[in-house]
Amino acid sequence: MESPAYGNTNSTGLSPNPAEGAVNRASSTAHAAVDSFANAADEATRKAKPKIDKVAAIAHQAVDKAAGAAEQTAQRITERGESLSAAQRKLVADTCSYVSAHPLKSVGIAVLAGFLLSRIVL
Repeated sequence: MESPAYGNTNSTGLSPNPAEGAVNRASSTAHAAVDSFANAADEATRKAKPKIDKVAAIAHQAVDKAAGAAEQTAQRITERGESLSAAQRKLVADTCSYVSAHPLKSVGIAVLAGFLLSRIVL
């Protein structure tokens, strides 16, 4: 990495007084340290990139597995819901047929059920 010139120097590259030269040297040293750190960080990033990519791939696989499991569960729930809905329709149709075929018996059963429920609740 190319290090740009930092600090205040005149056109000859010499500082006009010793204090300013010390500041420029300290500044240059600090900038060199920052550049060195940046280079080390770049190197660490290059070394870590394959590991980061591997972890990301594993995370993507986990998300895909979870999505697949959720999709299967949703399909099962949908199928179960359709099955229960069909069973409900059949039960209602059978009940309607029974009440039509046996009206007095149905009224007697309803009265008895109401009486028993009132005793249980109260």
